[in-house]
Amino acid sequence: MTLVVVPVRYPLSEHSRATLREGVRIARERDADLTVLHVDLYHDGREVTRLDLKRAVEAEVGPLARARYLVRSGFLVEETILDEVAAEGADVVVIGRKQASRWQRMIRQLMDDPDVERYLRRSLDCELVTVG
Repeated sequence: MTLVVVPVRYPLSEHSRATLREGVRIARERDADLTVLHVDLYHDGREVTRLDLKRAVEAEVGPLARARYLVRSGFLVEETILDEVAAEGADVVVIGRKQASRWQRMIRQLMDDPDVERYLRRSLDCELVTVG
């Protein structure tokens, strides 16, 4: 089964809403399961529950039969997302253009090639869709 992972902010920002809508569209088009992921930063001190995330997502796009809602904690959003994408075995990751820029900076620090999509394909064997 195909899996689409969509990392979003909570509360949903305008960018997160656009990314979410595109992720839902892709999941429906490919008859895929959908994982909506929010990363709670340790230093923010806020705790978002899966129910909070689900309610916000369903208010935006309606009920989703094949969706899973995950809230993970981490110090770095991009690193936590990459870990989750690898653990889930995602086929498609849908991110906003701002997220792609942050990933490029992070990857540039790790290696000479800041091409996030090529890095994800090579490292995680998944497709990256950038919205924005």
